[in-house]
Amino acid sequence: MTTTVLDPDLLKAFLAVAEHRSFTRAAHLLNRTQSAVSVQIRRLEERLGTKLFQRTRAGVALTAAGDELLVYARRLLDLNAEAIDALRARKHEAVVRLGVMDDYGTIVIPPLLTRFATHHPLVRVEIETGLTATMPARLGDAYDLVIAMHPQGCGKGELLRREQAVWAAAPSYRAAARNPLPVALYPPGCLFRQWAAEALDTARLPWRLAYVSRTLAAIETIAAQGLAVTVVKAGTLPASLRALSDRDGLPALPAAEIRLHRARHLSSAGALLADHLQRAISELGAIYG
Repeated sequence: MTTTVLDPDLLKAFLAVAEHRSFTRAAHLLNRTQSAVSVQIRRLEERLGTKLFQRTRAGVALTAAGDELLVYARRLLDLNAEAIDALRARKHEAVVRLGVMDDYGTIVIPPLLTRFATHHPLVRVEIETGLTATMPARLGDAYDLVIAMHPQGCGKGELLRREQAVWAAAPSYRAAARNPLPVALYPPGCLFRQWAAEALDTARLPWRLAYVSRTLAAIETIAAQGLAVTVVKAGTLPASLRALSDRDGLPALPAAEIRLHRARHLSSAGALLADHLQRAISELGAIYG
């Protein structure tokens, strides 16, 4: 069975006649001849198998079927216009690809995008979170911007702020009571994993890598359950954890730098986002640093 399709042009002609109660005025509005509008209404009636108008002394009036169609015609044409506007706007939409550490991507960056989105609503930001050690090398291909962590005094890019690496665990956790010390960390390639291993080995503390995950949420949950200690940035210390120190029998950890890397050929939208994040994250130093 063939489905009847309501042509938008026929619906426009129907609406013009229905709203002005005149084929003549409708033709003038549509910049067509009266006979052309009459043909369009006849085609629409043939497709629907019912009369839509009836002649009166004052002009034309809607039949019961025409009155019912009026509601649907307006909705269909409004939806048609909405679809066209959305697709036209998409032509001007800019995309910026951002690579960032998991904690910054889930905690720090989202609130900072609020003001940016207000002033630049057509910029779509695609965020990829994970280990950032190899991300700067993929600028231009996979990313337009990368916010990466580096050892203090190392790394290229623009310095945004400094972060202190800290041991963290559940509030009730007692690190000294566990031997060997269970540790939850990210996979190889993570700077905190390297620092944790070096610090524990240098201090000659027995430890074991008890849990490994790529996601901040999993590491945080494991540590919050009291299953292990982990390493986090002081600026993004989860509320469910407490920072540990030498009083807990754990060695000090190095400081890190958060740096912004830009692709060589950056779009205007990418430059706007980069400048916004540079200012906003640098200002956070007074709070977290």
